[in-house]
Amino acid sequence: MKSLRKTLFFANATLLVTCITQLGAQAPQQGATPAGKEQNPAPPPQTGPKIVSQVNQVIVPVIVKDSAGGLVPGLRKDDFRIFEDNVEQRISNFSAEAFPLTMVLLVDNDLKSKDAKQVEESLLAVLAGLSLNDEAAVCKFDNFFHPGKGFTRDQTKLLAELKHFELDSQPSVAPPSMAVDNGPSINGHSAIGDQPSVAQSTIAIKGQSTKAMDDAVYAAAQMLKDRDPERQRRKLIFLISDGVNGIRSNTYKYDAVRMDLLRYNIEVYGVGVGSAIFNRKFERLAKYAHDTGGDVYYAMKSRAMEELYSRVTEEARNQYTLYYYSNGTDRGADYHTIEVRVKREGLTLLTREGYYSGVTPK
Repeated sequence: MKSLRKTLFFANATLLVTCITQLGAQAPQQGATPAGKEQNPAPPPQTGPKIVSQVNQVIVPVIVKDSAGGLVPGLRKDDFRIFEDNVEQRISNFSAEAFPLTMVLLVDNDLKSKDAKQVEESLLAVLAGLSLNDEAAVCKFDNFFHPGKGFTRDQTKLLAELKHFELDSQPSVAPPSMAVDNGPSINGHSAIGDQPSVAQSTIAIKGQSTKAMDDAVYAAAQMLKDRDPERQRRKLIFLISDGVNGIRSNTYKYDAVRMDLLRYNIEVYGVGVGSAIFNRKFERLAKYAHDTGGDVYYAMKSRAMEELYSRVTEEARNQYTLYYYSNGTDRGADYHTIEVRVKREGLTLLTREGYYSGVTPK
């Protein structure tokens, strides 16, 4: 009997060891998914280039005026047609809402004394056209760009800055950040070699002015270009000048400055003073305004300037905004023309005539 029990014991033990061995061979390896849970297979490695979708949305602000020069309210999306490179585009969105402003007030620092005094007396009126959501920086230029204290939304600070703003009646030197030689300089370079002299704000070389308006507008554009990444504000340069510009004294040529203005959706609005009133068809002030979709006015007295300041900010803030996704044009081209039409007769449109796409050239 004992022999039978012993035999049965060894037989069961052998069977148990065999089962355990078989189960061990079928058990998952370390790190495998536990029983009862489904394992998601790893995604296959990606091959080929990554596909990036590009959205070619274009935003076009438009000023609409009647025959008397007043702003025209009440227009709707269906009143407008828009063309890119002569191909009509579908307007995907439309807004008639007022936008807050980000503004560089850029004042000519080389005016005749009478004009300079009138401009100084008028500048406080700029505040009348600004709202609490607007921001502004006060700058001036001669053959150098003087950036002032930067942007502020605090109207008390802006008021104090405008109250103490003075145009130079004495010769001006380069800003501290720029290299200055012993003599007068133009964009950091000596104008008369090694001869000692007093630096002047604008120097006549062969009868031509060295005032660098193009460089000043370019510098103002660099201040503005990154201020509104979400495109929720109007970016503008408010340029007050006699329009004189020394072509040879500028580092940046007009076409390069215009390219940056259009690429970053910056509009130029101008008030011409002094000689600009008589040379309005030929000076830079009107050209910048026309090419960027802004506007320009001319004034001879402080009172007239004050009235124009409010008109400029009203125009810049209250524009129609057309949105479209570019379709049917050559997306490889860097520059695209824009034409906006309105169905109602007798109206004048102000808008930029094109835009630059792609990455900004270094």
